[in-house]
Amino acid sequence: MKNELDGVKSALGAELAERVAAARSRDGGLSLVVDGTGLSEKDRAGLEAELAQALAGQLDGGQLLVAFMGERVRRKIVAIGSGKGGVGKSTVTANLAVALKRAGVRVGVIDADIYGPSQPILLHSEDAKPEAEGETLQPVIGVAEIPMLSMGHLVAKGRALAWRGPMAGRALAQLFEANWGDAELLLVDLPPGTGDVQITMLQKFRPDGAVIVSTPQDLALADAARAGSLFDQAEVPILGLIENMAGYVCPHCGEASDPFGSGGVERAAERLELPFLGRIPLSHAVREASDRGTPPAMGETPEGNAFRAIADRLAAGLGVSAE
Repeated sequence: MKNELDGVKSALGAELAERVAAARSRDGGLSLVVDGTGLSEKDRAGLEAELAQALAGQLDGGQLLVAFMGERVRRKIVAIGSGKGGVGKSTVTANLAVALKRAGVRVGVIDADIYGPSQPILLHSEDAKPEAEGETLQPVIGVAEIPMLSMGHLVAKGRALAWRGPMAGRALAQLFEANWGDAELLLVDLPPGTGDVQITMLQKFRPDGAVIVSTPQDLALADAARAGSLFDQAEVPILGLIENMAGYVCPHCGEASDPFGSGGVERAAERLELPFLGRIPLSHAVREASDRGTPPAMGETPEGNAFRAIADRLAAGLGVSAE
């Protein structure tokens, strides 16, 4: 009750009063909810003793019960977007999640591609079904012990969703409002384009930043620019650009070629004065590993090293690092 909380705080010094979040009279004593952020067990015991001494006159012989709130996770959200489909955005998202997890970052993945979810395959959790506590979903666990949620976990495999914007928005909210535990970073695999799902996410869940994935070809870059414009309009900072499918080395003859061109994304990043996070080659190994649900970032291959280098740059830009 507010009056009880005010009464308790008036009997405390400013520093103690700031820690008390709630108070309630109980059997002649008091129950307090206290913010224990940043305190060791020894510090918490000392704080409890200080509270008991300061509130002795209000206890009437009853007990003082103190419940400490744990550390609150400051969770960052990063949207992984593209202007068009087929540029490998979902594969990039899954591998960045694995690389970040290997580096010690507590990361989770939201597959926001409501109509075409890919993450259950990429992170090998196709058969998992999330449980719910009340109305709150509990994420499933994918490869590398990464918590994740996707519409692919909630509907029958292969079923097409014929939902209008409001229904898709409500489904997206369920994924964001799940119990993400101690995850400090959520990577959001967006659908291609600039439609209802993207707008709902930007308005309701306000990402800390966005990453844009594109192939080097001009057509993909034009669509990527539109995705970037949407983030700019929403005042979401663009953390960098990634060039995917950049170059191909024939596994038989070793000849290198550039089916989609080369360097276009890096030049675009330079022109727009945005960070260029790196490039991923076009590779049979990436495709085969993705289909198996074993992201290349789990291994020590050239492709895995490329994903890990990009993840390191992204982590540095966000200010998250290994434990």
